Amino acid sequence: MTIIFVMVVSMFVYLPLIATFRQNFLEERLAAAQVAALAATADPNQAVTPDLEGSLLNTAGVIAVVMRRNEQSILLGGDVMPHVAHASYDLRNPMLGMLIADALDTLEADGDRVIRVVGNSRLSGTRLLEVTIDEADLYQAMTTYSNNVLLLAIIISVVTGILVYVALHWLMVRPMRRIKDSVVGFRRSPETEDKFLKAGTKRSDEIGLVERELSRMQSELRQNLNQKTRLAELGEAVAKINHDLRNILATAQLASDGLKRVEDPRVQKISKRLISAVGRAVTLCERTMRHGKADEPLPEKEWISLSELADEVAVSLDIADNEDFTFTKDFDDELTILADSGQIHRVILNLCRNAREVQGTSGGITIGAMKEEHGLVHITIADQGPGIPQNVQDNLFKAFSSAKSGGTGLGLAIARDIVLAHGGKIGLESTGPDGSTFMICLPGA
Repeated sequence: MTIIFVMVVSMFVYLPLIATFRQNFLEERLAAAQVAALAATADPNQAVTPDLEGSLLNTAGVIAVVMRRNEQSILLGGDVMPHVAHASYDLRNPMLGMLIADALDTLEADGDRVIRVVGNSRLSGTRLLEVTIDEADLYQAMTTYSNNVLLLAIIISVVTGILVYVALHWLMVRPMRRIKDSVVGFRRSPETEDKFLKAGTKRSDEIGLVERELSRMQSELRQNLNQKTRLAELGEAVAKINHDLRNILATAQLASDGLKRVEDPRVQKISKRLISAVGRAVTLCERTMRHGKADEPLPEKEWISLSELADEVAVSLDIADNEDFTFTKDFDDELTILADSGQIHRVILNLCRNAREVQGTSGGITIGAMKEEHGLVHITIADQGPGIPQNVQDNLFKAFSSAKSGGTGLGLAIARDIVLAHGGKIGLESTGPDGSTFMICLPGA
């Protein structure tokens, strides 16, 4: 295609070139004819012999010359004048279009004409300069020039085509082929790391951007596939465990019901909490079995007491009456939230359990809350731990991203899913050497 395009452009360039070449050729003959005419009249007292006249005309490359200067008229080759004028051309006021048309007319005539040419003289006082020329020499010169231009155009076209092809192949085809091979290989075997496109290119154009984005996408997809694989394996294991766990919890529930008949106040207090905890566990197992997946069902919202919910979490973590560990509720005991009691209990429990484990045997957890006029509730859970590293914060709520020793990496991911299902938001509000604070925002009615 490049060769064809260059050849087409060369054709448009060729037309003014050949026209200019023809004009220069004729002007040179006019100048030579003028010199011949002046030489013939150098000695006014000596007549020009036919041999001298023929020699001057042959030297100038013309058949006849007519020149009028002041009151003098000069004619050379007058004996052939009656036999000329197949065509006449005037070069005194040339225009490009006219020159191109005359050049094409000359090439079409094949050099079989005798032409009359009128042009400008280089000597002052010359009123007319006219020559008669055999067009064969002009045609031969134009043909040779055209062949040279054609050969040069072919060489330029071929060399340019090769250079453009090599450049396009190196700059575009090779990287696009590399991208194609990576896409095909990744589709066939997404788990194989050697199928990934290496994002080492420093190109700033669209191809470099595509290479870097494709490499990043493949890496993220591979991580997601590994995560999905782990979830699938975990889901299968949970389904098996859940089936048997429900039966075990049912037995524990029957046993805890028997504790209610014991009249000891301390047993009554403990049995109430135990029954509540076992009941939540049984409900969770039943939901998981019923839905057949780890996704949380739609929350069954109702107005619940945040204070009672926080007390249950403290009892579950054994920090309610712990002398070495403080548990503080920094909100009005009458504050209520619109939420699913079991699901929000799990959210607060996961956050408090993480805070409890990072602080060790001593420390403190503070649960704060603020309710706006339209019912939006902001719940904060603050600890006194060492803070969360920067490299962990970006993937804090992603499954299996927990850096906690012995953790599953699912607690914060579950909390996020539950809060989002309630139409709320959860995030890390602040973290540092003095502790971390998580915020949960839950909408009202």
